[in-house]
Amino acid sequence: MLEVELKIRIASPDGIREALGRRNAEPRGRVHEHDIYYNAPHRDFGITDEAVRVRYTDDHAVVTYKGPKMKNYTLKAREELNFAVESGPAFETMLQRLGFTKTAEVNKWRENYAMGDASISLDTVEELGTFVEIEVIAGEDDTDPTTRIEKIAHDIGVNGEPILASYLELLLEKRAAEK
Repeated sequence: MLEVELKIRIASPDGIREALGRRNAEPRGRVHEHDIYYNAPHRDFGITDEAVRVRYTDDHAVVTYKGPKMKNYTLKAREELNFAVESGPAFETMLQRLGFTKTAEVNKWRENYAMGDASISLDTVEELGTFVEIEVIAGEDDTDPTTRIEKIAHDIGVNGEPILASYLELLLEKRAAEK
């Protein structure tokens, strides 16, 4: 599947939360996500712009592969493959036995909403701050997911410079600057 998203840093989620309520966005709850990223032994994901992540939430673990960002979109777009695993720790052990190395961990508290086919998240990311993400999953016949995302952003009062980096990239960049 192709994930297309707009991510913008915000000072506070309060105004956006209120706008989501006025637009009848469907609240989907708040969850803590603990993401553990791995790098491959046969290629450097920092160079290839890929990611392998094990995400833990309150009740399950999901493994995600993210392909390189696609350059033909003005927003962040990349292939994303997700699958649930029975045991996240067992999967992590398997990765380590195969030579994968842990890159970093990202902790965030995500407040989720749905508006039509779009997902909106108000994210508080440890060490990074607060963000809003508006995401759609684009199908093969989807001609312009960017326009849909930008309309939602306008409707709920989200403006600012889109952030094309992932939370992992932002965190690694911040930590490197602090050294």
